[in-house]
Amino acid sequence: MLTVQSNVSLQSYNTFGIDVTAKYMVEATDESAIQTMLQLADLQALPKLILGGGSNMLFTQDFDGLVVKIGIKGIEILNETDDYVWLKVGAGEKWHDLVLHCVAKNYAGLENLSLIPGTVGAAPIQNIGAYGVELKESFVELEAINLSTGEKKVFSKTDCRFGYRDSVFKHEAKGQYVISSVTFLLHKKPNYKVEYGDIQKTLEATGIKELSIKAVSDAVIKIRSSKLPDPAEIGNAGSFFKNPEITQNLFDKLKINYPEIPGYPAQKGFVKVPAAWLIEQCGWKGKRLGNIGVHAKQALVLVNYGNGRGIEIRQLAEKIIESVLEKFGVRLSPEVNFV
Repeated sequence: MLTVQSNVSLQSYNTFGIDVTAKYMVEATDESAIQTMLQLADLQALPKLILGGGSNMLFTQDFDGLVVKIGIKGIEILNETDDYVWLKVGAGEKWHDLVLHCVAKNYAGLENLSLIPGTVGAAPIQNIGAYGVELKESFVELEAINLSTGEKKVFSKTDCRFGYRDSVFKHEAKGQYVISSVTFLLHKKPNYKVEYGDIQKTLEATGIKELSIKAVSDAVIKIRSSKLPDPAEIGNAGSFFKNPEITQNLFDKLKINYPEIPGYPAQKGFVKVPAAWLIEQCGWKGKRLGNIGVHAKQALVLVNYGNGRGIEIRQLAEKIIESVLEKFGVRLSPEVNFV
């Protein structure tokens, strides 16, 4: 049975803890619930917002439409060999729960993506990534339902057009589909990636002599916990901005005035610069403006200390973008979606 709620507070459904109201809301626990929703005449014409864990969303106003909360669960083995396992996962599963499941089963590929908030269905939209690994590396395909026709479509890796924190679902397919499941290809023989960030240093500090999937996952959890605030304690959406990729030419020019500027190889002719470093150089780290601010330990994280409004956080983000552009000639792009 599909229950339609009206005038629902979304405060507990977004990790920023912004108190806005949805005119209507339904929770879809299987594909048939989505099909039923699309057939209800009263709901067909309403604007729709698909909601996973609400961890990559900034509500700046009430939503005068239908919020569809995805609650499709399940982890199923589709195929298995001596070297690989194919997992089909419900879009409503929590991402970190999936990672912990894989770690427990000794399935490698997602351990560097530990403790990322949100749901499995939202992960491909963003092509989530951390510590040298992106979702697309383990991705096989996803199933999605067209919100206009109700038809199911299978998206291959090519169809998804993954980029840096990007996919087709942020462009021409934006708002057109509900992702119901994602299939992953994972390894039984790990190929560890520990050279990015502080993973190797953390492993050494904790006395790990022999690498394992669990050791890498534990190290990532330890690093993320030390740098990023818990949304249950301080409202936030994790990294608010993408790390910009700038031309080698611009990087070389910046290096003259800022010899300490960090940079990492990106696509040919480009360098990836940590957005947190740029923001910190502009004096924003730890700055508080009333109920909102920039986190004291991680300049990439904007926070709601309580009773902050989404529009205030958006305005803060715009000021940060403007100051970084003025100082470095680099324009930051938000990872977070504005609603």
